[in-house]
Amino acid sequence: MTKFGELISVEKPVLIDFYFDWNDANTTIDTLRDVAAALGDKAKVIKIDIKKNEILADALRVKGNPTFMIYKNGEMKWRQTGEQDADTLIDLVQEYV
Repeated sequence: MTKFGELISVEKPVLIDFYFDWNDANTTIDTLRDVAAALGDKAKVIKIDIKKNEILADALRVKGNPTFMIYKNGEMKWRQTGEQDADTLIDLVQEYV
């Protein structure tokens, strides 16, 4: 996997969904597909499994499932734990395009 710093150190906004697969992940996957489709190449949308990336999740103090973050130029711009709908996420990411 690409190093996290490389993923977030881009000019485009990067929406990251930290998730743990025990819950109904299909809802989140569909939401993220909608977000990615709406934003096209204006932003990146990434899912990161908390259990497979425990060190990173601990370093970022990810405690809830899901936890969404938006980064731009390596800086965290927004963070929220809990379910989010596609329209909300699209609007949030577009603030940083």
